[in-house]
Amino acid sequence: MISGGVVLTSMVCRYADFHQDWYVRWAEAMGLEVSIRDTKAEERNTHRKAWEWCAIAEALQERGLLRPGRSGIGFAVGTEPLASVFAAEGVSILGTDLASDPAGWSNTNQHASSLEELYHNGLVSRGVFDANVKFQPVDMKDLSVLSGLNADFVWSSCSFEHLGSLEAGLNFVLEAMQCVKPGGYAVHTTEYNVSSNSATLTSGPSVIYRRQDIESLSYALRSIGCALETPDFDPGSHRYDIEFDYPPYFYNGRKHIKLLLGQYVSTSMLLIIRKGEPPPADIAAAIETHLGKQ
Repeated sequence: MISGGVVLTSMVCRYADFHQDWYVRWAEAMGLEVSIRDTKAEERNTHRKAWEWCAIAEALQERGLLRPGRSGIGFAVGTEPLASVFAAEGVSILGTDLASDPAGWSNTNQHASSLEELYHNGLVSRGVFDANVKFQPVDMKDLSVLSGLNADFVWSSCSFEHLGSLEAGLNFVLEAMQCVKPGGYAVHTTEYNVSSNSATLTSGPSVIYRRQDIESLSYALRSIGCALETPDFDPGSHRYDIEFDYPPYFYNGRKHIKLLLGQYVSTSMLLIIRKGEPPPADIAAAIETHLGKQ
């Protein structure tokens, strides 16, 4: 089992994170970089997607969730390595993704339609993987097929911003907490706007969440007996946090940590949510009715 020291909280991706021990350990464990400790800083693979996977894994490990007997549900898993990594730790995993791929995510290895696409040779043995991982088609806009399932944790990696609107993504985060056991966690990453807290992409194939949206989510989570761990909104001030990538990405000689989406500079944000004992059904219904009138 990989173990770390520093406890991560909800936070924005920064260049400095790529030099933290937790990132180095997971990047090597997932095969994202080879001999990372011997690689010069300028030659490092500082890609925000790698940050997302490592941050999700570290957040779960620090909270004792990556060990035998634990269970997790991944949403829109695509071909990411996390299901294999978690299975290698003895965790029972249900990987989910859309039954079809209307948006063409499979062209960039971001869609899975079967169990086979979750398997990463070299990260886990085939026997351990088959014993611990299952796959089920799930639409993130309708989690009813998961009704009755309760896992120790759920996760998603930059997925819920693709559900069509800011509201649809936040609704998913709230609904997904029904799949988490009391005392368990949800760990998600999403797009975060570092250039505006007012104007943003509010609808379409990809939206960008602002600080005000994350703060609204925190309040909404409290109303259902959950808590967003204290967010660190600092986007960093290193050169590579300032010099954002822009289309065509990866061809401009810039690190892919901050990037231009539409007219907004964006990066990834990690959200760590803990679930408490839910309120009684009548209390929950009264809260929902009250919030709907606001």
